Amino acid sequence: MSNNIGIHDLEAATAHYVLPLDALAEAHGIDPAKFHRGLGQDRFSVPAPDEDVVTMAATAASRLLARHPEHHVRMVIFATETGVDQSKSAGVFLHGLIGLGPHVRTVEYKQACYAGTAGIQAALGHIARYPDEQVLVVASDIARYALDSSGEPTQGAGAVAMLISADPALVAIEPQSGLYTADVNDFWRPNDSSTPFVEGKLSMDAYIEATLGSWDDFTARRELKVTDVDRFIHHQPFTKMARKAHAALAAHTGVELGDELIEESMTYNRQLGNAYTASMYFGLAAQLHADTDLTGKRLGFFSYGSGAVAEFFTGVVQEGYRAHLDAAAAVKELSGREEIDYPTYRALHEGYRGASEDYDVDAVTQAPFRFTGVKDRVRHYAAR
Repeated sequence: MSNNIGIHDLEAATAHYVLPLDALAEAHGIDPAKFHRGLGQDRFSVPAPDEDVVTMAATAASRLLARHPEHHVRMVIFATETGVDQSKSAGVFLHGLIGLGPHVRTVEYKQACYAGTAGIQAALGHIARYPDEQVLVVASDIARYALDSSGEPTQGAGAVAMLISADPALVAIEPQSGLYTADVNDFWRPNDSSTPFVEGKLSMDAYIEATLGSWDDFTARRELKVTDVDRFIHHQPFTKMARKAHAALAAHTGVELGDELIEESMTYNRQLGNAYTASMYFGLAAQLHADTDLTGKRLGFFSYGSGAVAEFFTGVVQEGYRAHLDAAAAVKELSGREEIDYPTYRALHEGYRGASEDYDVDAVTQAPFRFTGVKDRVRHYAAR
């Protein structure tokens, strides 16, 4: 067995509905270019009432594990900032839905959009100790902002499930990361609020400062030049934000870094919106699914979570990685969403129920798993 540890396989899922940003622009009397060019976004996924982070995670994870019937999953890490319970991990709901055995460590990680990366780093440590085992890391989130707010066009939903193992088929994560933490109130959601609060300019400044700070820490620990990275994958709350960070890195290092180094990683995020913890990993999926042959190429990952925590790390794409990908499934996932108009979207948003009183939820989604409602203050799920 080699010393390589990393992402052996991945699978993505999103929500049932999709809203074109042209519809949102028309409803608010805004030039659509403000969204398409100003934000770099075209559409965003909208969950049906019988969908949440658990159902999307279960869809992605079940498809992933179906390709690996002889898997050796010993730990499940569920990364989300859209948790469904203040005590019980969303991963425990997931564990039951996808039929894992009882002898599995299951936890939930939270630090804004960064938690998926924290989960992967923990998984790498686990596999270093137990190389014959595997860890299932699932990043699943729903970005839901207040109606008529500045954040409304940057909503979205999605989940990415990743199998972390020794001798990975897709990407071997290299040792050493650059880290950055600062106490910044750029984005937060109090326990009594169903939508977050955002300081827009501060959020952009904090994101860029964290990007450069994590890069500086990385280069202080490892002899690697920015030109040694073949593609960059940034966290993408909206794709224009990632472009700004990429330009800031170029100015910071004094090296021209063309758009071709990030362009392919943005195709999925433009269509599904902000998926918080899953955002950067949708970028990874898009990059691996692109036509460019990345065999042996080094990917640079900038992971950021408001508040703020950031990390820069690298991974090398493995030989034969294309044989383990299903780009057609990702395209089908995005194209299969049901397009809705603005009044329907607004009714769905206003109909959100975050309280724990008992209620039933009608079946809408055609996904393999659905949220069925609350009984005796307990959430319930079902498989189709």
